[in-house]
Amino acid sequence: MARQPRIETERFWEKVVKGPRLQDCWIWVGAIADDGYGRFWVPRDGGQRAVRPQRYAYEHLTGETLHPGIALMHMCDVPLCVHASTGGDSHLLPGTQALNMLDRSRKGRHANASTFRWRGVGRAQFHAQSVQLRAALLEHGWNEPIIRPLIIGRDPSAPTLF
Repeated sequence: MARQPRIETERFWEKVVKGPRLQDCWIWVGAIADDGYGRFWVPRDGGQRAVRPQRYAYEHLTGETLHPGIALMHMCDVPLCVHASTGGDSHLLPGTQALNMLDRSRKGRHANASTFRWRGVGRAQFHAQSVQLRAALLEHGWNEPIIRPLIIGRDPSAPTLF
């Protein structure tokens, strides 16, 4: 039984691709739910339960157990990012849902915002963007010219002005 958590964490980290720089995202490349966020299945109470990979990473790396009512805010605004730490380089910070919505509004990620980054997109589009990012990472690894547009929510095949 003592071996189970190690196997679980090994299985988790096999599904994470870390960028080469300290400040880069760590992207979940496992299962993605229809809301565009990841899913990690863990054995609990004699069955299987899906957990959010960012919560799993945060709790594992910080040793902090998050209350179910606590949201994890992505400072990088990348739904598949699991970059958690106790230092100042964490991309995930605990907060309330109200703080999460305030953060979203301040960053212009709501439907009426003027910014383009993961804003106001429907659930299906949000899922499609996450799937596209995961596919690119699995196919190309952390290839900056391919990955960067997908991380910021742009279609890399879309024409640019310059």
